[in-house]
This record gives sequence, structure tokens and C-alpha cells, in this order.
Amino acid sequence: METVSELEAISPRAKLWRRQPVMKRLNKPTRLSRARSLGYKAKQGYVIVRTRIKKGGRRRPTLHKGHKTRSMGLFFTTKQNKQAIAERRVVRKFPNLEVLNSYYVGEDGKYKYYEVILVDKHHPVIKADKSINWITTQRRRAFRGLTSAGKKSRGL
Repeated sequence: METVSELEAISPRAKLWRRQPVMKRLNKPTRLSRARSLGYKAKQGYVIVRTRIKKGGRRRPTLHKGHKTRSMGLFFTTKQNKQAIAERRVVRKFPNLEVLNSYYVGEDGKYKYYEVILVDKHHPVIKADKSINWITTQRRRAFRGLTSAGKKSRGL
């Protein structure tokens, strides 16, 4: 388990991460111990993607035509947490992979950064592994709130 000082040491990396694409596939996890505790293994079929999400509440687009005034609210808080939103966005970018779990890696003034552990459920190594082959029968876990971050918003 990382200490607070180790996590603070990660934040200067955010300067570099800000210049990179929103979603970046990585060779290995930034926080290896956390990734392994969530089910990551250094074998074929596992993919790590770092993504960033804007901090703060969601802003609705403004209404320009006729509408009821009660629907004019510009800012509102989403029911899903930032981590679950990050998982959903990553899975849209990688539709052939399934989300296993995700974890926080740092933040700066504008963004929060998460690393998402994805599994290729059609890979023969994954199908042969008894500890993970249960994921081959699941579809679109992130959208159904079956990941750890998704369960939090469902009160489970």
C-alpha cells in the first residue's frame, strides 16, 4: 500500500501527463502494488490505460429556444463518480476489451488521473486462466455498474 508521500510524488508526473493524449495505453502500471491487488497480472491479455477526467461538476449545454425555466439548471452533480465515468470512457475507446477494475494515480489543478485495468476476454491466455476466465462470459461491465467504482454509486 502506498503512503501519502508516495502519492504526492506521483503528482509532478501530471505535468507530463497533461501534454499526452487523454487516453494512453501503458506498458506497465504506475502503482504496481495497487494494480496487483485489483487483479492485474503481468501476462498477455491484460492492458493498462491511463485516462484523465475534468474535476468539478458537470455543466449542461445552455438552452437557447423555448423551454420551462425549471430545466435551466446549468450545473449539476452526476450520480456516477469520476472513476466510473473514466472506466466508461475507456471502454468506448477499446470496445474489444472488458474493464476489470481501476484506481486513482494522481491529480493536478484541472484533472484527475485514473488507470483502468482492461482484459481481452477473447485471448487464449485469459480463457485458460481459471482465476480470470469468468470475465469471458460478462459483457459491458462498466456500463452496467458491475465494477468496484460502479457499485459505489448503486449503493452496494
